[in-house]
Amino acid sequence: MPENSDAPGEPEVSSAPEVSVQDVRTLDPRSLRGLAHPLRMRLLIALRHHGPATASQLAERLGESSGATSYHLRQLADHGFVADDPGRGKGRERWWKAADKGVMIDDALHRDPNPEVRGALNTFMHEVASIHGQELSTWLGTMHDWPDVWAAKADLSDFTLRLTPETLVELEGRIHDLINGYQEREPAGPDEDVAQIRLHLHAFPQKRLNPPTD
Repeated sequence: MPENSDAPGEPEVSSAPEVSVQDVRTLDPRSLRGLAHPLRMRLLIALRHHGPATASQLAERLGESSGATSYHLRQLADHGFVADDPGRGKGRERWWKAADKGVMIDDALHRDPNPEVRGALNTFMHEVASIHGQELSTWLGTMHDWPDVWAAKADLSDFTLRLTPETLVELEGRIHDLINGYQEREPAGPDEDVAQIRLHLHAFPQKRLNPPTD
């Protein structure tokens, strides 16, 4: 499961818009527990989507105290998710940058017997879903501020398919390959015609209701 994660993949966390295979870090039990905190995930997404920043700038952007952002940035650094950006800032001002562009969940984490790992995975997955919902709500609340060409091209679709686990993996792989192909293409138009686009992919089994009996 990639993030972009801006969540996602990215989760950019999940889910970052530029994610390609070489940019994605696979989480293990230790790194998962280091990342699975709502503020840490949002800090990492902010750095991925908007570039390097200081703890104070991130605090203002996220509505947190600079003490909280400083602490959690150091925790992210201890686990290798963020790093110093020494080319920026003056004096004691410390700038941070994301160390990768996305994360991926190792399948083994779903089978880990450690309750702390399972709890961290649950926190991580729910926070990814929460971030996706907030991003979508922000778009719906601001879509009329955009030129009509953008509002008309945004997509809210859902589909129901009958698949096996193997064909679900095949479908997800083909979708990811398609997205990665667009990441490698440079936009042909001027910068003012280009916007950062967020894509959310949710795929999960759904229990069907039993048919009514006579």
